[in-house]
Amino acid sequence: MTRIGFDKFEDFYARRTGGMRSSVMRDLMAVIAMPDVITLAGGLPNTESFPAKTLAKVTQQIAMNCSAAALQYGPTEGFQETKENIVKVMAEESTVADPDDIIVTTGGQQGIDLVTRILVDPGDIIIAEAPTYPGAIPSFCSFEADVVQVPLDDDGIRTDLLTAEIERLKKESRKPKFIYLIPNFHNPAGVCLSLERRLEIVALAKKHGLIILEDNPYGQLRFEGESLPTLYSLDDSENVIYVSTFSKIISPGIRLGWMVAPPALLAKFNMGKQAADLCPSTLAQMIVNQYFQDFRWQDYVEEVIKVYRSRRDAMLAALEEYFPEEASWTHPQGGFYIWVTLPEYLDTVDLLALAIEEHKVAFVPGSGAWVDGTGANHMRLSFSAVSEDRIEEGIKRIAKVIREQMELYRALQGS
Repeated sequence: MTRIGFDKFEDFYARRTGGMRSSVMRDLMAVIAMPDVITLAGGLPNTESFPAKTLAKVTQQIAMNCSAAALQYGPTEGFQETKENIVKVMAEESTVADPDDIIVTTGGQQGIDLVTRILVDPGDIIIAEAPTYPGAIPSFCSFEADVVQVPLDDDGIRTDLLTAEIERLKKESRKPKFIYLIPNFHNPAGVCLSLERRLEIVALAKKHGLIILEDNPYGQLRFEGESLPTLYSLDDSENVIYVSTFSKIISPGIRLGWMVAPPALLAKFNMGKQAADLCPSTLAQMIVNQYFQDFRWQDYVEEVIKVYRSRRDAMLAALEEYFPEEASWTHPQGGFYIWVTLPEYLDTVDLLALAIEEHKVAFVPGSGAWVDGTGANHMRLSFSAVSEDRIEEGIKRIAKVIREQMELYRALQGS
């Protein structure tokens, strides 16, 4: 496509497009697809281990028994059978849900978009963690939200700072539309919100009448440690909207997720979804439903957990061996990601350009996880879709770039 400096359509754009931002992860997809680049950037599930014969059997069953229905429109909220299967998935985390409180979405991302679309007017407050999911930021910015980010640590969002922020906003007569949280194996930080803080946050939302948007795509992918209750299961005040996806436990290619919400909110989300895409894919839902009927879905999850645990261990070992002692990183108990903190004088956007161009390796720079672009000395590394030998080689290459830039900085500083 030809690139030109002048945009003749500029007068046609809606005002809100001025605040739109591209997802740093989407921007890297072309790089991720390059065969000669080791990518530790994309949060891609290990779909290679999904048994091809199982997929063939599932799709053959659909083609033989209900192909006409699979190619037709369906209800906006999704099929009843799909919602009942979602209830089974949530039960694995000891979370009870009513099928009537569920909408099937086009991936978990649509759930985030619908909540923002329905609840947020320009200038409204959203509270999120710092850092937060880079894919949520474009949605928040598209609807011109004022995003306030509260720092997290190894136990998740700092509840003392969250409380202080809510009180500050209250004094200014500004009430957040919702608090966006990723409690399990955080993207990008890899940490889990502690039980104590989960209880504090649910109580805080009840006290102030606030909505929590719980984004839980990784909850099934625990390698070690004790399972923690979802915020939805701890809430007795209907303050939590729950969003998740089949992308991490079956495949992202089927593009199915779901959201659970109180009936009044659900009715609005349903209308928002009608306007966006009419209904979720009937074919994708039938694939999921047939798969759940014929196979034990937990078996596949258990297998990929073994793969992810091994790859996480390989990445942690490589970081320990190759990264400079000035760097630090998280030790996730599940999920896909390790969050690395480098000396403050390093900018991972610059490091990424050098890493790709000179060493054929990619990662996600930390600035994409802050609305204001701070966090430049952080990086997200993903171990989910890369073999152990490629992980070690990738970490070795990134470490070389980091050490070169540290040496350059020291030389410029005269020390």
